[in-house]
Amino acid sequence: MSANQPAPSNTSAAGGEAVAALATATAGAPQPPAAVRKRTSRGKLTARRFARNKLALVGLGILALLFLAAYVGPSFTKYDYKFHDYMAFNAPPGGDHWWGTNQGGQDLFALTMRGLQKSLVIGLLVGGISTLVAGFVGAFAGYYGRWVDKGLTWFVDLLLVLPSFLIIAVLSPIFRNASWLIFVVLLAAFSWMITARVVRSMTLTLKDREFVKAAKYMGVPGPVIIFRHILPNMASLLIIDTVIQVGAAVIGESGLSFFGFGVQAPDVSLGTIIADNTTNAPTFQWLFYFPATCLVLIGVAVAFIGDGLRDAFDPNSSGAKSKGRRRKALAERNEAHRKATVAGGSRDVLGTS
Repeated sequence: MSANQPAPSNTSAAGGEAVAALATATAGAPQPPAAVRKRTSRGKLTARRFARNKLALVGLGILALLFLAAYVGPSFTKYDYKFHDYMAFNAPPGGDHWWGTNQGGQDLFALTMRGLQKSLVIGLLVGGISTLVAGFVGAFAGYYGRWVDKGLTWFVDLLLVLPSFLIIAVLSPIFRNASWLIFVVLLAAFSWMITARVVRSMTLTLKDREFVKAAKYMGVPGPVIIFRHILPNMASLLIIDTVIQVGAAVIGESGLSFFGFGVQAPDVSLGTIIADNTTNAPTFQWLFYFPATCLVLIGVAVAFIGDGLRDAFDPNSSGAKSKGRRRKALAERNEAHRKATVAGGSRDVLGTS
């Protein structure tokens, strides 16, 4: 070895020994569980909370069965809802006519399934349209403020004080020969105002958050901020409102059709079927009970699903917590109360001594 060549260093050997020691130490250390390593998404957590609510699952099952019966059920019967069986007037339920016939000889099962189709479609359209209008109007009013807020709020308050049932009843005969979609527009026009006020209040809070201010300072246009940042942060409210509006629209449509202001002949809905057969209910009960039961089931199913969605999107609600967690929280609260009681008694004994 020459005099100018540096002596070999032991740094690499020492580094290798350190790495080996670290690997040996970490091999025996407990590894974090899979739940910690992999974070659960918000959608999975929401679905898990919803699945814990048994009534919500029952409501979802009822609504799915109603949709299945409305669109698949008529294919299993040989009668169309327009067909008149002149050999079976007001026939009771039996093998030929499962739910019986009405006074015109129409098969009640086929007639009810057709009415269920129309009522469900109207409910879905009205629920979706009213929620969209409420989200847009409330978000724009809350975000822009000033004259936009004053104008839109005044318009919402005006619609709230107007008698919606009377207005729809007056306008329905004008559109008697028009498409039933006009009736959907009339129902949706008076179903969004209360939700719009709630959305406006939430927008007033959200527009002062840091991410909205950052987007505003970066020059992002107001409509883009509303659709990209504000409305997605109240998606839970809008989803729950849509479900509730569907049930309210079905019941509202049935009520208007019952009084002759809704779906017009030759088409049918649950409301028209119930209205046509109300006078025969005391003597031919099946004419009233079958369509009325379908209407009640829709209302109950939507109510259960709405409660389940509220608990799923709000983790602080009592229904969102599992029974085991509730029992554990109750036991911990009782144990803390017992310890506080024992500690208070000990202080009293020491004070008297």
